[in-house]
Amino acid sequence: RKQSVDPYGFERSKDFDYESYEELMSEYLVVLTRRSIKWSKLLKGKRKVQKNVKLKRYVRKGIPNEHRALIWMAASGAQDQLERNPGYYQSLLRAEHDPKLVETICTDLNRTFPDNVQFRKTSNPCLQKALYNVLLATGYHNPVVGYCQGMNFIAGYLLIITKDEEKSFWLMEALLGRILPDYYSPVMLGLKTDQETMMDHNVMWTLVVSRWFICLYIDILPVETVLRIWDCLFYEGSKILFRVALTLIHHNQALIQQAQSLPDVCQNFKQITHGPFVDECHTFMQKIFTEPGSLSMATLTKLRATIRSRIITEELGPTDPEN
Repeated sequence: RKQSVDPYGFERSKDFDYESYEELMSEYLVVLTRRSIKWSKLLKGKRKVQKNVKLKRYVRKGIPNEHRALIWMAASGAQDQLERNPGYYQSLLRAEHDPKLVETICTDLNRTFPDNVQFRKTSNPCLQKALYNVLLATGYHNPVVGYCQGMNFIAGYLLIITKDEEKSFWLMEALLGRILPDYYSPVMLGLKTDQETMMDHNVMWTLVVSRWFICLYIDILPVETVLRIWDCLFYEGSKILFRVALTLIHHNQALIQQAQSLPDVCQNFKQITHGPFVDECHTFMQKIFTEPGSLSMATLTKLRATIRSRIITEELGPTDPEN
């Protein structure tokens, strides 16, 4: 019988191509089985892992879903934070609630993955309550940011994978605090910096791509591909987001350059995030490490620093009143 819901709870569209999917999955399952055996040998039931060259290689080739929570937590530093701060998450939920934050979060709850059965009120357990808690705790933990649109989808994905509120909270903390600093700040300085960095990388740039960065490819690329990107994001940091964007653009340069107007651009960008190139997540992930060439974190950091100071000057005006 055809499964109308995918393994993560997302409903498949009416025009879902089951035949291509079956074909794709039969090949990918061979890869998954092989990787799963290797991961089991590597972990040998351990709850702790050390970052090293071998683990990085394993992560790039994909983390089996049953080990994702463990590896994401370890690689991002979220596990250390959780262990250093026992009871902290619960204490945030017990804090006196800020009505404005509560209202903002509640407004977005029903808009979060309406196509996912796990977020339906009829579902048992319903992830909506867990999502509310994670977003509330995140808002109290980081009052400067509070809650921004887009965070609901990220927290939703974390809950689908970890099935654990506290782990999802600490992974959010790792993303917002260390992996993507300033992406969700009031002026979104980090996001603006990274957009400009992409421009300086000599690729045709448009506003459309800012959505890729802000929702970490959720609802842009297929779920399985997004999860493979996140495997690397938690381990290697935000340069992975660049690699993905550069690969998509590089691979589809001819199509993008045909665009004459903004609607054309939007249409073409939509086109490049669908189809076999992104569906075949295993080969796609190999491509993101070969197509864009070398992209060292040091180069990115230097480029970001230059651009960041330029943005700050534009946003806030020169700091010297004499200028």
